[in-house]
Amino acid sequence: MKTKTLLFIASPVLALGLSNCTVSTNGDTNSTPPNVLFIAVDDLNDWIGCMGGHPQAITPNFDRLAARGVLFTNAHCQSPVCNPSRASLMTSLYPSTTGIYFLSPDPIESPVANSVTWMPQRFQDEGYYVTGAGKLFHNGERQNERYVPNYGGQFGGFGPYPDEKISSYPGHPLWDWGVFPEEDSMMPDYMIAEWASERLSEKHDGPLWLGVGFYRPHVPQYAPQKWFDMYPMETLQLPAIVPNDLDDVPPYGIDITRLHHVHPPFDWVIENDEWKPLVQSYLACVSFVDEQLGKVLDALENSEYKDNTYIVLFSDHGFHMGEKERFAKRSLWYDGAGVPMIIAGPGILQGHVSNKPVQLLDIYPTLLELTGLAADPKLEGNSLVPLLQDPGASWPHMARSSFGPGNYAIISENYRYIQYNDGSEELYDIVNDPHEWYNIAYKPEYNEVIIQHREHIPVFRHEILGEGSTGHQSYDATETKK
Repeated sequence: MKTKTLLFIASPVLALGLSNCTVSTNGDTNSTPPNVLFIAVDDLNDWIGCMGGHPQAITPNFDRLAARGVLFTNAHCQSPVCNPSRASLMTSLYPSTTGIYFLSPDPIESPVANSVTWMPQRFQDEGYYVTGAGKLFHNGERQNERYVPNYGGQFGGFGPYPDEKISSYPGHPLWDWGVFPEEDSMMPDYMIAEWASERLSEKHDGPLWLGVGFYRPHVPQYAPQKWFDMYPMETLQLPAIVPNDLDDVPPYGIDITRLHHVHPPFDWVIENDEWKPLVQSYLACVSFVDEQLGKVLDALENSEYKDNTYIVLFSDHGFHMGEKERFAKRSLWYDGAGVPMIIAGPGILQGHVSNKPVQLLDIYPTLLELTGLAADPKLEGNSLVPLLQDPGASWPHMARSSFGPGNYAIISENYRYIQYNDGSEELYDIVNDPHEWYNIAYKPEYNEVIIQHREHIPVFRHEILGEGSTGHQSYDATETKK
């Protein structure tokens, strides 16, 4: 199972059975369309209690939601960067299909992406009242213009900011960490949670599709003092690593994960004794956003929508906190591309865990089936409804992540296979080596496993749209598999 230490125990709740029927607020089956609560958390790795990624993580509301539904412990983004990940999620199309690989261009510039109906628009077309706030797409300030009707505004984005950086890191201004500001109410995520709670208290024309996009724990990793107090420095544990972890990683793989040195280099962090402060700040941000999640869940519980709402919670990608000698996203290892994902709602098993390989672009077709809407054959994801009925059901699919054309991770239930654009490879046994410390691609006994995973690498790779942000001269967008 792809977790470092799985703390969540499946409860013995019997399946209620899913169908295209919906459930009314009094529990009777009727034709009332179900609502959707769509919750995104930016840069969240598996450092939440129910996933055991960090043994000291305090996240009662993430855990509470997991206890209400199915927790996917082997879920993956389609790209470990905000823009392509969110574009892929909302269209259920791979980056290799749309050409959206990096932080630019805006997804609306992709003709392929716009050949499908984006998720919020599809639900609006079906009669839903669609609204949201926070970071749902990468370019959040334009959501109201292009993607999410009735968008609730920016609420300050990643701000507020102190007059000068708190940490000693001299790099990119967003890369900062420490205690700031004084009160929770000054944080954008606090305001977003309040706004979402108000929407849940209102009556809307038609069923509700509510998007809630939290910014933390994205950098700058700021939170008020009380959240830091939850993680005393003297007892704080650092993530487990092994010496010389990168010795068996191909040079190409090391290069593409260390582009744009906006994040603190591992050596700088060690030399300046900043590892524990970084871990403390990240955990503080996670616990802060956990409380905001709790407010939204409480508001749902106190609303008329409580018995007829499907909840989907996910992160757009993971985040390294020292693993593989890095502090950033932008990698095809689990710490960069793995994500938490929880789905709960009427008829879904409660307190269950699935370690089947799933991906963010599966969310769109899943919500269509859960809400009884017709499937869209253009979507490339697979409905997760079979796993919501039986988390251990037969699942013939593998997950695929990419970082630029030609660089792919193919994930099965037992292995992560990585192929880079120069043909170099990695293979990890994620059952016996969940930290992905030991590259076994060179071992002849795994040749058949590698062949099976290679078959899932796409032959077609859309060219990079616009200038993009490749950061690597050897990217090669061709239509043939190398």
